[in-house]
Amino acid sequence: MKDKTGRELSQDEIMKKGAYRVETILQEFIVYILHIVGYIPSHLIRKAFYMLAGIKMGEGSTIHMGARFYIPSNIMIGKDTIIGEGVVLDGRDKLTIGDHVDIATDVMIYNAQHNIHSEKFATVEDTQRAPVVIGDYVFIGPRAVILPGVTIGKGVIIGAGAVVTRDIEPFMVAGGVPAKVIGERKLKDPSYTLGRPALFR
Repeated sequence: MKDKTGRELSQDEIMKKGAYRVETILQEFIVYILHIVGYIPSHLIRKAFYMLAGIKMGEGSTIHMGARFYIPSNIMIGKDTIIGEGVVLDGRDKLTIGDHVDIATDVMIYNAQHNIHSEKFATVEDTQRAPVVIGDYVFIGPRAVILPGVTIGKGVIIGAGAVVTRDIEPFMVAGGVPAKVIGERKLKDPSYTLGRPALFR
């Protein structure tokens, strides 16, 4: 048996490749099931399935309908956090979302990307991965994109459509492509709760 470059594989390499393929197919099946579950109009049912798949979710947190996941077992969400419709949450590396975080519709959070300089480009081995951390009391506006390795500090506001490529310090307001600090949040000691999510979403 040969790899994509035509190199002959050893028996050990073939076994590892086979085990990895089975694991990948299983993970893809779990993600497919979660995609279907994501359209059930019940927060309680969706949350139960998400937690069974390995997502850690704190008390009072919810994910609205239509969410997509990659490797859910690496995703950790704090308490009283509301995540909007159609989000993408990437668990190919660790994704940590804090307490009282409000993530709007169609936000995409990635912690893995292709190595554009690689001759193979699409292989998993060439994927560049880095954890993403989102602090407490953060608000991320609609259709923002968070890229691998980013830490968003406590109380940060990310504007709609922003592409966040680097860390944002606590209580800053950031926007644009790529995102830059455009202001500072006046509230420095937040203690609010987001409350219950909208029903049937």
